[in-house]
Amino acid sequence: MKRIAVIILLCMTTIYNRAQNYPFQNSKLGDEERLSNLISLMTLDEKINCLSARPSVERLGIKGTRIVEGLHGLALSGPANWAVRGKGKSVTTTFPQAIGLAQMWDPQQLEKVADQEAEECRFLTQNTRYASAGLIVLAPNADLGRDVRWGRTEECYGEDPYLTATMVVAFVKGLQGDDPKYWKTASLMKHFLANSNENNRAINSSDFDDRLFREYYSYPFYKGVTEGGSRAFMTAYNKYNGIPCIVHPVLKDVTVNEWGQNGIIATDGGAYRQLVTQHSYYPNLKEAAKGCLDAGITMFLDDYKKPLTEAVKEGLISENEIDRAVMGNLRVLLKLGLLEDPVNNPYSGIGVTDTVSPWLKATTRELVRETTVRSIVLLKNKNQTLPLQKDKLKTIAIIGPSANLVVSDWYSGTPPYRVSALQGIKNAVGDDVQVLFAASNKADSAVIAAGKADVAIVCVGNHPLSYGLGWGVNYVASDGREEIDRQALSLEQEDLAKLVFAANPNTILVIVSSFPYTINWSKDNIPAILHISQSSQELGNALADVIFGKSSPAGRLVQTWPSSIDQLLPILEYDIRKGRTYLYSKSKPLFPFGYGLSYTAFNYSDLHIEKKSAGDHETVNVTFRLKNKGNYDSDEVVQLYVSFPESKVERPAIALKGFSRVHVRKGESQIITIPLKTDDLKYWDVDDHAFVLEKGKVYLSVCVSSADLRLHGEIKIK
Repeated sequence: MKRIAVIILLCMTTIYNRAQNYPFQNSKLGDEERLSNLISLMTLDEKINCLSARPSVERLGIKGTRIVEGLHGLALSGPANWAVRGKGKSVTTTFPQAIGLAQMWDPQQLEKVADQEAEECRFLTQNTRYASAGLIVLAPNADLGRDVRWGRTEECYGEDPYLTATMVVAFVKGLQGDDPKYWKTASLMKHFLANSNENNRAINSSDFDDRLFREYYSYPFYKGVTEGGSRAFMTAYNKYNGIPCIVHPVLKDVTVNEWGQNGIIATDGGAYRQLVTQHSYYPNLKEAAKGCLDAGITMFLDDYKKPLTEAVKEGLISENEIDRAVMGNLRVLLKLGLLEDPVNNPYSGIGVTDTVSPWLKATTRELVRETTVRSIVLLKNKNQTLPLQKDKLKTIAIIGPSANLVVSDWYSGTPPYRVSALQGIKNAVGDDVQVLFAASNKADSAVIAAGKADVAIVCVGNHPLSYGLGWGVNYVASDGREEIDRQALSLEQEDLAKLVFAANPNTILVIVSSFPYTINWSKDNIPAILHISQSSQELGNALADVIFGKSSPAGRLVQTWPSSIDQLLPILEYDIRKGRTYLYSKSKPLFPFGYGLSYTAFNYSDLHIEKKSAGDHETVNVTFRLKNKGNYDSDEVVQLYVSFPESKVERPAIALKGFSRVHVRKGESQIITIPLKTDDLKYWDVDDHAFVLEKGKVYLSVCVSSADLRLHGEIKIK
């Protein structure tokens, strides 16, 4: 089989070489020279066609590539469609939702996840047995989860700009690979800018000042471009300070001219037409097309060709403007190796010479399981309720609507298998322990099962697709997804936990969800609480690994869990300085940002700060001793926060500026070093139009969470 694949690749190369008559096909020439040659050979119609989601020039042998979804695994057939039909039907590896991936606080592991996704993109795109996939991936979501009511919270990496930017960079690098010349896939980030409410998103405006633009809302995108190397992003539906994001001047003025973004800037699906139908920003689609190109748009995920062509004929849009936009799209194709001989591309053999389906490999299953374990957060563990000792149990009751369910979200693929919490626990205990199951308390079934068991495990949470309801409809008020925000933070299914706890005080609550909840009663009463996000194909096995102590949990929250909905500002209030997120909120949360427990205890000591003072573009190493003084080998997520007591401008009360996930065996110690870059201490000076390092004291705190500060020191910025 491998020999046949090699022959196919050689034949492809031979055919390509016969057609190699143009300078743009010569990989030895410079990129810009090749692209200029290609543009010169294209007709106007071909150029207009290359503003689409699949830019192709078949006459010149250029076959474009599809755009695919990929927030936590490759989703071939678009939102909410499991399984692709075409030449073949395929499944793809499905990891925890993005919010769960962020809870790992582990950029190295996240990069592995993205690399696996890129591998499957290449495999399905280049293997003729399957329907075409695509090499431009709509991921990661670099929007910030500034409000837990946001319906798309499941897609983001949380509320903190530093953590989110770090995760965005890792995911971009994982998707694009480490080859100096070619990308494995192209990362197309979304949604620029400040898209974190769903209701009325096509008409509302996200309003805030230039400092918040630079320091908060655009920061993960900025890092994704300048450090991650992404050269593609999607604009948001909403307005920013009264101007629709799709035509906002910052696209060209900031992302292109300042950041160096010279690839794809795409509309969101339908956003081009919404400029006329929703925003009423232009009188017609021809004017809207001109506005898009003037702003920097290069790709339309919409029906644009007729009005844009008419605008060119009428002189509203010049061919030079078309050339500039097309050039950005073709740059991405060039980086993917789609303009030249495939033999020179280190990724061209995936799916051709390597024909073993990557989602079926044992190493892939292990990667998903390990990733899912790392994402689990232990929220409470009174009197060491967890881990459970299997040899001391005779009967376990597994209860709740999420117990026997692994649910796709809106941007999930089709997993090759799904292991529910019920099945994972059965796998772990085997035939030695009786497992009872009740999905609800109909006819008192949950209470009866709990009463018969040594321990009851209640699995509750949200349903990412609202149990199949239509677009923009919640199943319950606390559900949310694309097009609809949450209207409540209370967990309706908490009543089930109350009934089970009354029947059996030895109850464990597992929240399987995309969002935080105000579970005040459960925090006060249930002995042990775990959080795991939706959709992982290994959800049940990973959960069992934690419950039975095969792994010590070390996930950390990436959003503040409020104790009440009235702690939140109005959802359309985008000025976070008024009291939003851990950076500025003065309310006492239910669980703080960065919070999470493990099965062991750690001691922090011997803080050493490398320098007493530092200047611009320096790095200060913060070192301390971390000792595992408990009885379990475990990871710990060490966090470094800063504050600015002498600042002359408004700064956060405390802000994350470094972290590391480390593994320490029981009874052992490690010396941990967290590098602190002074560039990360800057604020945006509106007058200087630049990030500025402010002189004065900076307090440093080594922490377990944003609310649990263990070691303290300071440096002076000179």
